[in-house]
Amino acid sequence: MKIYINRGKVISYTIVLLALFTMSCENDFLDKNPLTEISSPTFWNTQNDADMALAGCYSRLNTNTFNFHNLSFDVLGGEASRGDGNAQNMALGLIEATSGGLISSVFTDCYRGIASCNFFLANIDKTPIPASTIDVYKAEVLFLRALFYFTLTDYYGGVPLYTEPFENIDEAKVAQSSKAEVIAQVIADLDVAIAQLPNTDYSSTGHAVKGSALALKSRVLLFQGDWSGAAAAANQVMTEGKFSLSDDFKNMFLVYGQDGNPEIMFSTRYLNPDNSSQQDIQMEWWGAWHPREELRDAFECTDGLPISESPLYDPANYKLNRDPRLELTLKPFDDPAIKASGEVVSYAYNTPSSTGYMPTKGADVEELPVDYSTLSEQDWILIRYAEVLLNYAEATNEISGPTTEVYDAVNTVRGRPGIEMPPLPDGLTKDEMRARIWNERRVEFALEGRRFGDIKRWKLAETYLNTLVEPDSGVPRVFNPAKHYLWPFPQSEMDVNPNLQQNPGY
Repeated sequence: MKIYINRGKVISYTIVLLALFTMSCENDFLDKNPLTEISSPTFWNTQNDADMALAGCYSRLNTNTFNFHNLSFDVLGGEASRGDGNAQNMALGLIEATSGGLISSVFTDCYRGIASCNFFLANIDKTPIPASTIDVYKAEVLFLRALFYFTLTDYYGGVPLYTEPFENIDEAKVAQSSKAEVIAQVIADLDVAIAQLPNTDYSSTGHAVKGSALALKSRVLLFQGDWSGAAAAANQVMTEGKFSLSDDFKNMFLVYGQDGNPEIMFSTRYLNPDNSSQQDIQMEWWGAWHPREELRDAFECTDGLPISESPLYDPANYKLNRDPRLELTLKPFDDPAIKASGEVVSYAYNTPSSTGYMPTKGADVEELPVDYSTLSEQDWILIRYAEVLLNYAEATNEISGPTTEVYDAVNTVRGRPGIEMPPLPDGLTKDEMRARIWNERRVEFALEGRRFGDIKRWKLAETYLNTLVEPDSGVPRVFNPAKHYLWPFPQSEMDVNPNLQQNPGY
């Protein structure tokens, strides 16, 4: 069975499950019918039922939190600006419990996923299919639940922890567990997933595999500062050899370079969606996400030196002698796009760039021009092998300093086919290596929604973000370390759950 998020096929195919699982967009997380009251006695009776139920859990990735709207997190992380919208307001420090937008959607998206997972886990044993199949299906769903809960902790800290469906709405009105308690559950879920998932490549099915769970465990532990645990999980992926770096960095983010790609370890998958919100990134959605000059300047020159030190840097031609990933990440807003046919088209849809730049990562020139009706099968990559290598390098450097293994992991990413940046210089100190790894993560994962989480866990958010001003308005960014490392719980959730304690400062 392949897992796709497909409005035309899988969503209709799983209509029964979505009826069981769905909390409507108009309602808050707790404002819904108890999940167990609508379980049909005619369901959970066949392999087909189990497959539909599993697809229903995966469909919970079809949300802004787990698709290309991750670019909003790059606005928050200082890598991009947006001319308007909720993310831009948050970047300016306008974050309150009543803000809506990301504050509400991340919370709701994740808990909808958790509710689906818990309902599945509580019922799948009723299905008359082999126990070995049930074990694998449970492992996949535990992986998904771990992803949802980890995402919540990254933005809200401790959150209400549910591991079973609740019988009535009052059972859901609980106080948040500590972040440590939630992370412990995440690791427990991932350990079961690691033990039960098949040890294969991610291939073309869309199902989580052992490597997916190990990579996520490495990420989770890295975010907790558990260097030995993060390094061990990453090293297990590396030594088992089921994944490798893609030999085509650009096409990895395009439809025809994704199916069976050896670097992709987990993604939100699409197949001919008939919903225009799931279109290709196409440089930016509605022309609204604009890469900043600070990101442009983070890419080294081809001699491996930063632009502040390299004799190869030409301020009059910033693209000359630069890391090839730069042009595969962003380019000037007014640069034309030329198709294979010779047709000249525009990268933008309808919004001028506030920074002068447009994203190129994930943009297929052959699909231009785009508009709101453009549809795509392009997947959003959530985990890839380059992260495993850089997780290992960062964690091992924190434990032992810049060992040969640290150099090898970073240089493998830098030297991938088609990029071929020079190795890091010998003799780096631990602090120097840390800085190089941090920058390598920045340029490797640029415009993939990763930077905000990184600068928060490094405790650099206020140091970096408060130096930025908006290029079009001159308005300064605001990150208050006393409150902004966590988001507030949505006011709508506070109103229905009297046991939920608001995060400090809100």
